[in-house]
Amino acid sequence: MDNIPVADTRAFSVMGHTGSGKTTLVDALLFKLGLNDRLGLVDAGSSMADFTEEEKGRKITIFAKPFEAPYKASNGKQRALTFVDTPGYMDFFGQVISACRATGTALIAVDAVSGVQVGTRQVWKHAKRAGLARGFVVTGLDRDNADYDKVIKEIQSAFGSGCVPVVLPTTDRSAVIDILASKDVADDMAAEVEEAKGALVELAAETDDTLIEKFLGGEDLSPDEIAAGLHAAVDSGGLCPIFVTMPLKDVGVTELLDGICRLFRSPLDREILDQDGTAISTAADAPFIGFVWRSVNDPFVGQLNFVRVLGGTLKGDCELQNTTRDHKERVGTLLRINAKKQETVTQATPGDIVAIPKLKNTHVGDTLCAMGATTIMPPIRFPKPVMFQAVEAQTQADEDKIGLALTRVCEEDPTLHVDRNAQTHEIVLQGLGDVHIDVAVGMMKSRSNVSVTLSTPKVAYMETVTGLGEGHYKHKKQSGGRGQYGEAYLRVEPLPEGDEEDFVNAIVGGAIPHNFIPAVQKGIIDGMTAGAVAGYPVTKVKVTLYDGSYHDVDSSEVAFKIAGSRALREAMANAKPVLLEPIMTVKVTIPDHALGDINGDLNHKRGRIMGMEADDGMQVLTAEVPRAELFRYAAELRSMTAGQGSFEMEHNRYEVVPANVAQKVVAEAEKAKSEE
Repeated sequence: MDNIPVADTRAFSVMGHTGSGKTTLVDALLFKLGLNDRLGLVDAGSSMADFTEEEKGRKITIFAKPFEAPYKASNGKQRALTFVDTPGYMDFFGQVISACRATGTALIAVDAVSGVQVGTRQVWKHAKRAGLARGFVVTGLDRDNADYDKVIKEIQSAFGSGCVPVVLPTTDRSAVIDILASKDVADDMAAEVEEAKGALVELAAETDDTLIEKFLGGEDLSPDEIAAGLHAAVDSGGLCPIFVTMPLKDVGVTELLDGICRLFRSPLDREILDQDGTAISTAADAPFIGFVWRSVNDPFVGQLNFVRVLGGTLKGDCELQNTTRDHKERVGTLLRINAKKQETVTQATPGDIVAIPKLKNTHVGDTLCAMGATTIMPPIRFPKPVMFQAVEAQTQADEDKIGLALTRVCEEDPTLHVDRNAQTHEIVLQGLGDVHIDVAVGMMKSRSNVSVTLSTPKVAYMETVTGLGEGHYKHKKQSGGRGQYGEAYLRVEPLPEGDEEDFVNAIVGGAIPHNFIPAVQKGIIDGMTAGAVAGYPVTKVKVTLYDGSYHDVDSSEVAFKIAGSRALREAMANAKPVLLEPIMTVKVTIPDHALGDINGDLNHKRGRIMGMEADDGMQVLTAEVPRAELFRYAAELRSMTAGQGSFEMEHNRYEVVPANVAQKVVAEAEKAKSEE
């Protein structure tokens, strides 16, 4: 930020479980920092943080949004604060992952009534994995049933003894005490504050050999030594400070901001490694390196790429190198965006987030550098989709625009994917949950004026054979004009594991001329698009062409192609054909109390439990489950676990469908065929 050194910049993301008070806290910060002239409220629809129509309608945060403002701390020092509000609803966890690449510290909100929840654990785990320093802020202490002591114990039990309060609520909960800064403390809190301060001083001393010797020798550490030690402890992860706020009452907000300035890392404190594991320079005078962590389609200016400045200084009206895609980009204006407010800035330094409009071919996860540089930052690893819905345009006008509308929502949210399934002829929208999909559909309507209908996708079944079968077909048409003649004898059998030769020409003695063999093979390939059980594609079948006949005049490629296709159909029917279904490997993370219900439900879904392990206070079930049972499992799991369960999955293999299930699939296929 202009005129404020990088060392005095603080960049952090506000995270937490949905309903933990994150957005209320962010609105209080925006009001305190002068970015808003009133305290925004989510329930009233006046939140500056949740300002989009999608967020107002659902009263949840959906998009990660950056804010930036100067702050004059209580000690008179001027600081630059950059922070990102993130969603708590797990359908939008991709936004949290992106925000971790935009900041250096995670401030995790924990509700004083609900305590540590599954979302708390997930953001902690990802922030730790991303190398972020971490801190907590307890919210909602003014609510009924709030229990400060209980929530502190929960945090320490879940995340370690390094989680230590730096702010304490007063006995009557009307104010808070900054442990390090307060001087006049009421008698009823004096002992508690002194004990808490002692714990913090000891943590500060442990970060430096000189300080620990001084501390163990009984000498007092100076305020500067304590501050430096605690700053280092937070930076290394040894200290996770716990703050307390009651945002609606403006209690603890100033102490939180002061604590962030005092304890959180600056962009210079954090080692940032490129894709090759080499540390980059984060100094303002280094060559520019920036990372695109979010992209937005703005209705007025078009595509906006949000860039976190990692090193160097970015100025407007310049040329940059997109090292990820190896091309040049022309940069015109730099924008500082606070919710709906846009401000043109002349430059951005490490820790700053700016939006760059109208770049030609730059997307989320790309690295932008000064010309001549080759540095590439690691890509963002987003979770794989777990929710699938077939999308169909409602009208012909929608059909004409659906491709562009889907492209736009996927560009803005990389956790959304579109699969145009060649086998089922469906467009399948893939996301992280039912709400995620619904929001995407709503955005298609509001931003591209495209209306779609959602339905459960068709399963991409396959067919194969389990035995040996023979088939024969003679294509003969010899009445009037030039005739058609071609005859083929085929043998089909399961393709042995590791054998890549799925077609064998065993013709001897010229029963079929050599030049017609490719036509028979083409017919076989065409025939494999629709098997003998329910018309699904055929896989893992070995076909041998061993006999046939031809006519000197009437034989043709077309005739032998037809003969090959029809002979395959007969051979397949005689070779004990079976239906195959995709099997997914699923990892389900749930609390202990839900273990029995989830286990039973997976068994009901024809799943096989492969293993179970404890992970960070949760149980992780690994199972193999048919894809047909999982299209809406994200919503079902949320319902069964009251929002505490999550899962991930990936394709494993194809497996024979049980006879009772196969009968239903065949009946549905025949019904669909008759309706066509």
